[in-house]
Parts: sequence; structure tokens; C-alpha cells
Amino acid sequence: MPRYVILTNRKRAIVALVHSVAFLMVALYGLVTVVRPLAMTSPTSAWVLAAVYVIVSAILLLLTAACGHLRERLYFGFCAASASFGLARQLLGDPRMHAAVYLRVALLACAVATGMLILRGYRLAPAPSAAPAAD
Repeated sequence: MPRYVILTNRKRAIVALVHSVAFLMVALYGLVTVVRPLAMTSPTSAWVLAAVYVIVSAILLLLTAACGHLRERLYFGFCAASASFGLARQLLGDPRMHAAVYLRVALLACAVATGMLILRGYRLAPAPSAAPAAD
């Protein structure tokens, strides 16, 4: 069983995977729909969304740097790259960064696949023994 730094137990891996799947669904919704919501036409909401992308990207990049195992680093790297492309698309606009929509979906799909591999590793690991060792 690989030693992970951030996804140290099955519960954390499940929470991370649920977040990845949720954001993949949001990215797929953005891929399918062309029309932006009315709230997105407001300059204030656009800057708030950009600030959220900056914060999320920075946190995910820090988590990527803190990872030890390659799978964990790949997982957070895919998530950080997806958030960074979302930020670029928010700042540059849809016409210039239309490819970012496809890249975000692909990166999040890779993150979900990597998260499932991490979770599968916890499922296959033997359960720790609760019995004390005999002397």
C-alpha cells in the first residue's frame, strides 16, 4: 500500500473523489450548454468567480507540491490544472479559451480515474488487526 501524504485514509479518498465527480459534472454542464447564466453577465460576479478560481488553483497547487506518492500528485495535479484552465477561461473569455472547456473535462475525468485508483488501493488493503501482539 503506497504511503499518501494528504489522502491518508479511505474516508479522505472518498471525499476527494466525490468533489472530483461533482466538478466533472459542472464542467460537463459547461460543455453541453453554450448560454451563460444571467449572473455571469455582471462584472462583479465575474470578478468573484475569478477570485474563487485563484484561491482554488493556489490551494490545489500547494497540495500538489505537498504530495508524496505519484498517484496522489497526479490526482491533485489534474485538479489544479483544471482549475487553472477555468481561471484562464474566466479571465480571457470564452472565444479565446474555448479549448479550456474540453481540457477541463478531460483533466477532471483523469482526476476521477486517478481518485478511483487511489480508493481501490484502500479497498484492496488488508484491514489492520485490532488484537494485541502476543509476547
